Amino acid sequence: MWFDSGRICLDLAATSVPREGLRDGDGLRLWLAGAGLVPDRTPLARVGPDWAAAFRALRGDVEALVRAELDGADPREPALSRVNALAAGPPPGLCAVRDHEGRLVRELCGGVDCGALLAAVARDAVELLTDPGDRDRLRICAGAGCTRVYLDTSRGRRRRWCSSERCGNRERVARHRRRALAAGAG
Repeated sequence: MWFDSGRICLDLAATSVPREGLRDGDGLRLWLAGAGLVPDRTPLARVGPDWAAAFRALRGDVEALVRAELDGADPREPALSRVNALAAGPPPGLCAVRDHEGRLVRELCGGVDCGALLAAVARDAVELLTDPGDRDRLRICAGAGCTRVYLDTSRGRRRRWCSSERCGNRERVARHRRRALAAGAG
């Protein structure tokens, strides 16, 4: 899984491409840890298929709202209502506790709660969609076959790919091959 979209909600939206990343609880566990929604070493035994389904539903709503914004269309009311309802919930609480070596580390207070984690992602989507500066920096990857949406935080606002390492590299390799073929044919 890649986490380079610039926002947690956009990283969630990207979990369905190129293949379903939240098929089950195992995929969701990987995503939650990779996105930084749960501190390292957080036990995620309760995360199961029902949680994955809830995150897939939120993903669909976030995707619909972001695409509507990019298209200059009005957001679909059911999706907006569902995201707003989730965002109104309490986010997960963080506590500082001592690890076995005496250092302070982060832990979730009160354990892992699906609703709280959904609230954190939904709140991120609300913040993204209501911030004019961030909305203006939403981009669709220019990579061949890639449809990921990302937040362009580059200095000149000229970033073309969701990831320079993946889509950008593929584009540079393809451009090199075209030049090599043209040089060989000429």
